[in-house]
Amino acid sequence: MSQKSKSSKAAKSKPKSAAKAAAKPAKPAAKAGKSAKAAKKVPAESRVFAPSAEFVKSSRIQSLDQYRRMHAQSLKDPEKFFGREAAELQWRKPYRRVLDWKCPDAKWFVGGQLNVSENCLDRHLAGPRRNKAALIWEGEPGEKRVLTYQQLHREVCRFANVLKRHKVKKGDRVVIYMPMVPEAAVAMLACTRIGAMHSVIFGGFSAESIKDRVLDCDAAVIITSDGGYRRGAVVPLKKNVDDALKGGETKVRSVIVLKRTGQEVHMEEGRDVWWHRELEYVDAVCPAVAMDSEAPLFILYTSGSTGKPKGILHTTAGYLLHAQMTCKYVFDLREEDVYWCTADVGWVTGHSYLVYGPLALGATSLMYEGAPNWPENDRFWRIIEDYGVTVFYTAPTAIRAFMKWGDEWLTKHDLSSLRLLGTVGEPINPEAWMWYHRLVGGSRCPIVDTWWQTETGGHMITPIPGAVPTKPGSATLPFFGVDAAVVDDLGKEVGKDEQGKLVIRKPWPSMLRGIWGDKDRYQKTYWSDFKGWYFAGDGARRDKDGYFWIIGRIDDVLNVAGHRLGTAEVESALVSHPAVAESAVVGRPDELKGQGVVCFVTVKEGVKTSKELADELKRHVRKVIGPVATPDEVRFAAALPKTRSGKIMRRLLKQIASGEALKGDTTTLEDVNVVAALAAASAED
Repeated sequence: MSQKSKSSKAAKSKPKSAAKAAAKPAKPAAKAGKSAKAAKKVPAESRVFAPSAEFVKSSRIQSLDQYRRMHAQSLKDPEKFFGREAAELQWRKPYRRVLDWKCPDAKWFVGGQLNVSENCLDRHLAGPRRNKAALIWEGEPGEKRVLTYQQLHREVCRFANVLKRHKVKKGDRVVIYMPMVPEAAVAMLACTRIGAMHSVIFGGFSAESIKDRVLDCDAAVIITSDGGYRRGAVVPLKKNVDDALKGGETKVRSVIVLKRTGQEVHMEEGRDVWWHRELEYVDAVCPAVAMDSEAPLFILYTSGSTGKPKGILHTTAGYLLHAQMTCKYVFDLREEDVYWCTADVGWVTGHSYLVYGPLALGATSLMYEGAPNWPENDRFWRIIEDYGVTVFYTAPTAIRAFMKWGDEWLTKHDLSSLRLLGTVGEPINPEAWMWYHRLVGGSRCPIVDTWWQTETGGHMITPIPGAVPTKPGSATLPFFGVDAAVVDDLGKEVGKDEQGKLVIRKPWPSMLRGIWGDKDRYQKTYWSDFKGWYFAGDGARRDKDGYFWIIGRIDDVLNVAGHRLGTAEVESALVSHPAVAESAVVGRPDELKGQGVVCFVTVKEGVKTSKELADELKRHVRKVIGPVATPDEVRFAAALPKTRSGKIMRRLLKQIASGEALKGDTTTLEDVNVVAALAAASAED
């Protein structure tokens, strides 16, 4: 049975506001100097899609009323609600209390002990899941592998012993810089098995980005590969690691190298070893170490509004529970599902929804190494058809690319195995949502449009597919334990369809526990705007049904193709070029990537600007940070618009970059002629 639009019988009953289900605490004290200002109202989305009766029948949560009751209990009585959910985990030692909260520090499942690897692997070995596929993998060149839970357990134990052979112990940091191969998941789970913390670095980042992260977390071991495949080319991962370690500034004592592509690489004697050779010295018996519920699990770096990336710290029990719960309720994963999250393990989506969440639930998770358009534009659709994928989770950036490539790449494949679709990484525009619904989902699959962040660890605002009717472009309603609100600068909830700041007013299990090595930055970044509330850095609005619509970043962090980039990080890269005196980086709307990177650059005296220099600066940023940060445009400016205090007015640069008419207060500008010159140059272009 297909989903129906609002005009259909199935969707005539529109969802009521979910706001009534949530208790509303007293408003916080506002920071001095801030004022409340109502935003302009925006038109409401009129289309509503109810889940089909067939989907509802087999769902864990089958009505909006049931969702509301559960959500209300999760806020009112978290001890009972999360205690019931936590009983599904395998504990080494029972916890005494569900939550201790003293802002900004949360402790979940106080006194309890468990092991993440044990929960993802060992507990599934006693029954029929022992021989069930845990990971299905396809390499970009076409190789295929399947690892059952028993086989994955064996590989994780063997590699955990390799880590112990290299003197990795509880609390140590291990950097993982690998392609999308099963060994990346093996390395992550091996770290958790022995109590080491991993920090996975996206394989598209450069040597300098690796070095910064290795130094920040003080890693002693790096796990990498000779290379990986991307659009038919080899990504030189080992060379990037070698370049990062030049100069001896880090404390890295071992580099473990997986042979993936087979190209010749430098192996530093006394430091570098081959993965396959190390396995010859170990056996497959490695007991999992009992870890405190709040023991650090991993550090994952994300860009911030300063040049230095933030090492987001997640801990053990709360993170694992939230990942498992969201896979259970949001993806509605079943024993027979073949689930595919297309994210790289270098991002939090790969952590939570490719590795930890699905494996904790005992699901089958598919992993693909390469690009969606290699060797042709139908690679994703062929994979779905070949493996009978039932649940598909990807980014709006990819969906917009699929639309651009044309329907014919999709329509020649049988996608009838799909029963649920998801989106992640950025807000999805209604046009892309509808295309996804009609072309990929055959107008029958619910779409879970999920809003969350590296910092939140898991889904925060998302439809529950059998219970919550959806609207194109809306993330709908908060997940269990999430008390979300849209407020003005004083912390007062704004009216319906008015834009404001998205805040979370209560702690949740998978919340970040800090920024590695920088407690003050943690407090200032997330908890200082509204006392006692987490400020997400995103803007949002709520419609008359209580549905959340995410507007996007309101700080100086860009969302490029679902990846967060700090403007300061890109600016630092530009200024490191000998020709650049100053730079300012802003985002502009981009049909494919969500946001494009536009750089305004002032060159040093005596330097001549040219197209060749602009191209050189693009290549320079790519080299310093990585391909994802490559500027879409470099604009040269004689000067940048600044206030008299020296602050660059990026608000005006965003308007110029987007071709908008200049608006807003400019009275604080030091020189209004600077803006006029930039606007005139933009008009000429």
